[in-house]
Amino acid sequence: MGGNGKRRWKISFYSRSKPTQTQHQQQQPPKEFICPISGSLMFDPVVVSSGQTFERLSVQVCHDLGFIPTLQDNSLPDFTNVIPNLAIKTTIQNWCDSSGTQHPPAPDYSSLEEIIREKMKFSSPSASSLSKSMQLSPDIRVSERELLKAVAENPPVLFSHANTELPHRVNHFYSSSSEESVIVNTAATPSASPLTPLPLATRPACYSSTSSSSNSIAESETLTVTENPKLSREEDEIVEKLKSLDVRDQEQGLISLRKITRTKEETRVSLCTPRLLSALRTLFPSRYFSVQTNAIASLVNLSLEKVNKVKIVRSGFIPLLIDVLKGGFDEAQEHAAGALFSLALEDENKMAIGVLGALQPLMHMLRAESERARHDSSLALYHLSLIQSNRVKLVKLGAVSMLLSMVKSGDLASRLLLVLCNLAACNEGRSAMLDANAVAILVGILREGGGGDSEVIRENCVAALFALSHGSMRFKGLAKEARAVEVLREIEERGSNRAREKAKRILMMMRGRDEEDEDICWEEVLESGGISRTRYRAGGRNLPGPNSTNF
Repeated sequence: MGGNGKRRWKISFYSRSKPTQTQHQQQQPPKEFICPISGSLMFDPVVVSSGQTFERLSVQVCHDLGFIPTLQDNSLPDFTNVIPNLAIKTTIQNWCDSSGTQHPPAPDYSSLEEIIREKMKFSSPSASSLSKSMQLSPDIRVSERELLKAVAENPPVLFSHANTELPHRVNHFYSSSSEESVIVNTAATPSASPLTPLPLATRPACYSSTSSSSNSIAESETLTVTENPKLSREEDEIVEKLKSLDVRDQEQGLISLRKITRTKEETRVSLCTPRLLSALRTLFPSRYFSVQTNAIASLVNLSLEKVNKVKIVRSGFIPLLIDVLKGGFDEAQEHAAGALFSLALEDENKMAIGVLGALQPLMHMLRAESERARHDSSLALYHLSLIQSNRVKLVKLGAVSMLLSMVKSGDLASRLLLVLCNLAACNEGRSAMLDANAVAILVGILREGGGGDSEVIRENCVAALFALSHGSMRFKGLAKEARAVEVLREIEERGSNRAREKAKRILMMMRGRDEEDEDICWEEVLESGGISRTRYRAGGRNLPGPNSTNF
């Protein structure tokens, strides 16, 4: 540019060598881009109730043929509902562009029908019979005719007795054992942001392993695979009671299941079978308090084991848990929030839980009267917001303004700041937080000392400011306007090790000369997604730019 040369723009023109067709052919798409049914790159991916992603037309053809395929892990998907998986669709398109691969064409119905009919020849009788009970209408919804047929084949449950009394309820308890928490870091959690390495509980607040006369059994009565070879018979008895038409039997079966899955890992793994999960699912919608509450509490116990988490999601429990959050009994809602938190710990479940609609009900539960429900909902949102697709959804749901308001009032501040740190890691979240005056709010909390649990809150506030400072051309001006320098200098001198390091790096960025700020290779920055693409009016008001999400 002309003038004194103070503004220096680095613009480079270069051409990239295009890979040869042979290289294109050798590059194989990631496994998650391939439809498990058709074996082809997905054109219109959808997530089904059990959490897997398929080509939409593959699900439609399976419906038309009355077929439920057995997947590679021997599980059967639940095609009851489908939701467009826009995140995977965008990722597939981006991969095609970057690899020079042609975008997948719309699939052909007759070709898919031929593939699925071939699979039907080798399907088991049990899968075929299950398929008949899971028929879908052309718009992937259960039609009235099919509902009437299902009612005729499966008469409604007639409860001849309603014993709604529960054993004495154990007091709420939060474990402080070092075994109950984990330091989250990038090595242990690849998808976690390095900005938020803080200790988090690994078990829901609604779970208690302590013994009491009401909700635990003696060690000698606990059944395990090695100690009691009759575990399968115990499973038979529990499943029989869960399927009983008498609510009294249902309660007894659930209380037994809840007891024997409370303390023993081996029992939780052995009892988490498709047969038991299927029987347990039918009791979630129960309008009997004791049945619904004990059913969900039992699921929480089963979900504690890592090997069970994906199996539970693929068994179709997420929509049921969401329904309980929206309209279940208060204690059942506590356990539902705890179950979603426990299941969200598994990376493979995070996208499915978000796509199936759990984010908004969990946000609503942040204002519940129950402390346990608020605790588990906040941690569920933290783990779900570790992936990009859920961050964008939360921003669109208005989570930023809600979370900042709660943090400002001190409600769940230390935990919700972690969610804000994750949201600040994406362009949409960072832009929304800057628009919502997050810099001034966070600096104000630091200036006031952080309130209760002050040191943790101060650390999390600095971590959120540190996340906001990355790739933002607006942060520097907003931080100066909020007089953040004096607060950050104090933290740099007297704060904890984590807070001091981040405060130091923020101050270094703010002390940078204007020339250094403007000496930017814009092409590289834009390609790396380092700038929040926001446009400005002359008066300083910002207008949101186009969506620049990178999935």
